[in-house]
Formats: sequence, structure tokens, C-alpha cells
Amino acid sequence: MYSATIKNNAFELEKDSKGISLAGNLVDFDIQQVNDRFFKISKEGITYTLELVSIDETTKSLKVKLNNKPAEIQIKDKFDRLLEKLGINMNQSSAAKDIKAPMPGLIFDLKVAEGDTVKKGDPVLILEAMKMENILKSPGDGVIKKIKIKKGDSVEKNQILIQF
Repeated sequence: MYSATIKNNAFELEKDSKGISLAGNLVDFDIQQVNDRFFKISKEGITYTLELVSIDETTKSLKVKLNNKPAEIQIKDKFDRLLEKLGINMNQSSAAKDIKAPMPGLIFDLKVAEGDTVKKGDPVLILEAMKMENILKSPGDGVIKKIKIKKGDSVEKNQILIQF
């Protein structure tokens, strides 16, 4: 199951052997690829031209033109939807933002100190939750401004742990 957002309107999509379903209803249309950027879409005798302008794999977004009208499409797969449901924001921007607790737990270890420079993906702390150690990583490049917790602290979901 996928979710596509266009102009703040979310659509539920599912692809299976029968085709593509939109909100549970099978969509009947024909897609022909003209070249690597252009597609012809036909539905009920009406033909549309779709141009793929750009793809940003880190943000899972597409910029397209449908009959020369620009649109941006944000795609979420089942994993993105699961993370969103768990309250984990996987914002892919390059500038680091505050790190919040994705779930209640205990601070098992801190890997950074205030003033440290971190790169996207660097481990910053270990959160123990449900008898599992979860390594929280930096969401982007930045300098640690404030660490609001210490080793051994109990934290609640969405509590700010580290500020950049």
C-alpha cells in the first residue's frame, strides 16, 4: 500500500496483479511510455501527457507536468507509513533538527557532547525501549547545541532529547 500526496490531498494506492487501486477501486487506464521522461495516459477516450520533470529519491518526491500543468507528488511506501504511525519523523533534510524520542524508554548511552559536530547518520545516543537497544542517529549535519537528557534518564515519546 502506498500513499501519494498532491497539493495536500492524500490518496491511498495499491498495486497488485489486477492493476492499481485508488481508495480500494480498481483504476482503469492505459499508460504508454513515450521516452524516459514522457508518458501518454488514456482513460475513457481522453489522453493526457505526463512529463517527469525530476525525481528526488531522498524525499521520495516527483515533480511532474500533467498536460503542461506542474505538480509535485510525495510518495510514501508501507515502511514510511509505519514509521509515521509510530511517530517517527524521517525528515531527510540535510540540516539537523531536534532529535525527539520516537518512543518511551531509558537513555542507555550518549555518543555525543554539546559542541560536537555530527554528520547525517552518525549515532548520537542509544535508547532502551521494550528490552531493545535502539541507536538514534543524526537526521542531518550540524553542531550539538544542547543535550537535554543524561545517561539513565527515562524519556517519553516526542520528548526533545538533543537540540541542534
